[in-house]
Amino acid sequence: MNSINVSIRKTNTRGEINSLRSNGSVPAIIYGGKSENQKVSISKKILKVLLDKENFLSNILSLTIDGKPENVLPKEIVWDPITDEPIHIDFLRIVKGGKITLEIPVKFINSEKSPGLKRGGVLNIVRRKVELKCPTENIPTELTVDLDGLDIGSSIKISAIKLPENVMPTIQGRDFVVATVAAPTVIKEPEKPAETAEGDEGAEGAAAAEAGAEGEAKTSEGDKKEGDKKEGDKKEPAKKEDDKKKTSPEKK
Repeated sequence: MNSINVSIRKTNTRGEINSLRSNGSVPAIIYGGKSENQKVSISKKILKVLLDKENFLSNILSLTIDGKPENVLPKEIVWDPITDEPIHIDFLRIVKGGKITLEIPVKFINSEKSPGLKRGGVLNIVRRKVELKCPTENIPTELTVDLDGLDIGSSIKISAIKLPENVMPTIQGRDFVVATVAAPTVIKEPEKPAETAEGDEGAEGAAAAEAGAEGEAKTSEGDKKEGDKKEGDKKEPAKKEDDKKKTSPEKK
């Protein structure tokens, strides 16, 4: 259990709270049980180290206030929407003999010993956290699921997880699933023959258009030559007529 030193705070205005935060502390409050609510402050540096732990909200902390320990459970954290820094935290006082409801994270072990996962199966996690009702003296930090020997098609239900004494899930009346070992999912890549055929068809169309253009050009050139030839044929009789006129006087 982590033991953290906190200080009693006597802040009443927004300005005093902002000054506290500027000095590297986070305002907090301890509530619950028969004792009065206690205003305290905690070092932001220490708090951020604790927040990095996955099970922070299910881990009992021991706060030392003026030399006296107080067991608490983190319940709610307020974050600054701009800086994403913690600006306030609530701690629930742990009362001996009481019960509390909270979400406990699930941890999976021995994945390398699962035949199903070795053959390409996929671990499908249905619940990463399970809500439990626990006595304050016996709060688990995590639930452990052993994957050793599980094959494809296996399912892990809440009844297969060993819970601490007097700890029970809030969901009653059914043995709900926490995780399964599912068959591998095969992703079929889209086929591309249609695109290739379309590309070939486009290329053939372009080639045909080009060939047609060449044919038209040759036809046009041939027509032009044929026209020139016909025009030359028309001029020849005129030339012979002139020759006739020149020779006719000699015969006289």
